Amino acid sequence: MTTPIEDIAPADVGERLRLARESAGVKQSDAATSIKVARTTLVAIEQGQRRVRMKELQQLARLYGTSVNGLLRQEAVHVDLTPRFRKLFDSRSVDENAAAQLLSNLAKAEVELENLLGVKRTRNYPPERPILRGDVRAQAEQDAMELRQRLGLGIGPVADIVKLLELELGVRVYVRKFDSRISGLFAYDEALGACILLNANHPRDRRTQTAAHETGHMVSNRREPEILHKDALETSREERYANAFGRALLTPARAVMQKFQEVTSGSNQMTRRHVIVLAHFFGVSREALVRRLEELRSVKTGTWDWFQDNGGITDEQERQVLGDLSAPDAQKADADRPTTLRLNMLAAEAYRQDLLSEGQLARLLHLDRVELREILDGLEMGGSEGDGVANLLD
Repeated sequence: MTTPIEDIAPADVGERLRLARESAGVKQSDAATSIKVARTTLVAIEQGQRRVRMKELQQLARLYGTSVNGLLRQEAVHVDLTPRFRKLFDSRSVDENAAAQLLSNLAKAEVELENLLGVKRTRNYPPERPILRGDVRAQAEQDAMELRQRLGLGIGPVADIVKLLELELGVRVYVRKFDSRISGLFAYDEALGACILLNANHPRDRRTQTAAHETGHMVSNRREPEILHKDALETSREERYANAFGRALLTPARAVMQKFQEVTSGSNQMTRRHVIVLAHFFGVSREALVRRLEELRSVKTGTWDWFQDNGGITDEQERQVLGDLSAPDAQKADADRPTTLRLNMLAAEAYRQDLLSEGQLARLLHLDRVELREILDGLEMGGSEGDGVANLLD
């Protein structure tokens, strides 16, 4: 499983060392001191101008909290998204860094296991649509309808945007728990592809809106990482585009106006029941639904504010109206696991085939041995017919 250092180009080894150092938060001067060389020598190593010696590699691996095997393994994915987010905000917010590192860890581990097992994830991304001069919201509406047509959605509701992004477009989407002030993250890398992290601490309808918003970033400027904060203001054309794209993707104008007319037929006013039914139909929050109706001039501007000033629309009222129609949130339940179900299954298969040891898997998934053993024990590890496992090959 270990690749000799001579078999990898010095520039590739240097790039892996640089990424590992930045991921560990170690300064070049400190790394140079640890292997008793000048900082300029370490720079030369990271740039591939000077080959690192095995003893130096071992010392740097220990300093960076990794292993020589992890640095040199051919299947290993040496990408770290976190520094990109740091540059984006020019800050070192603990919460932002933690969320970015979580997304990076999940995506890297998944890609490495896929490579190891020979699993190829098909990418079916829509073409990029750079934001042009003029009405940014009109552009977003047009681009969202183009994606809907590409996916064969027509004007119907999006039943499950996570599955849509994963299965139809090949985007890596993770629903995990992190700081509630952050709604979601988006990043794109040639090795990892498009990656989205959604906050499981938020309700399903808010996560749906966040996913649609991040899809807007993937369409318009996918090579720029993005962190969406809860209740963030539209401070740029990019944010206005992403918000408008998300609204159009989830609540296309024609469908909203048509369904609004059907639901309110025979009534000269919109009630809380109408809002609840429409929001449930489109899978968005009650506020998002009313704001969209205001935007389309189907109701008066300020309608949502009126509801808020007069008792609001509560979750209890929603339960009374929808009853058993409200399905359990399976993604929130899955987020209680330290890793995703798909990652667990890939890890179990790599272990079953003796491709990675327990220790290697634990490091890859950022788990301790006990957590990893619980995951492996929780999945079917047998391969015989007596264990009830079907043979996929003749």
